[in-house]
Amino acid sequence: MLSLRTARRTVALINVLCEREEDASALTFVSELLLEHGELSPLDLTVADLADLRAAALQLREVFAATDADTAAATLNGLLSGAPGRLRLTSHDGASGWHPHLDSDDEAPWGEWFLASSTLALTVLLWDRQEPPGGLCASPPCPHVYLAHGSGPERRYCSRRCATRERVAAHRRAREPERG
Repeated sequence: MLSLRTARRTVALINVLCEREEDASALTFVSELLLEHGELSPLDLTVADLADLRAAALQLREVFAATDADTAAATLNGLLSGAPGRLRLTSHDGASGWHPHLDSDDEAPWGEWFLASSTLALTVLLWDRQEPPGGLCASPPCPHVYLAHGSGPERRYCSRRCATRERVAAHRRAREPERG
């Protein structure tokens, strides 16, 4: 499912862009992440593009902060209303399969492309599942977002590592003698 693949890329980029400085090492990391998620080389991504990508990531993070479908939909509707382009299909002149875009054109700036493609993917996930597409990690020191998909218990953490850290901390708190 294209929207799920795009949503996974969105989560990965939000988590990287919201915690890294906009420098050459971040540029390399973001470039590699984009290539891992199917973007075509050469990327022509610059350090200056990272600021626009980060601004988009911060806006998209608000979708993950929504605790219910109505709030997530309102946030997504706000992002959709600001989309610079109309919904269209493109194959990038045959370089890829047909897929939807909301950005102004196939040569849109990175930040515009990221915000538009991610908004579209998260919109489809909310539409399909009738619940927010993900959430914020419940581990207090962790700033990451996660994608909620599939069946099973409701997800609260971005990773097993964060879930385990919180479970161990709760166990230790429970075993501490009461201080009075």
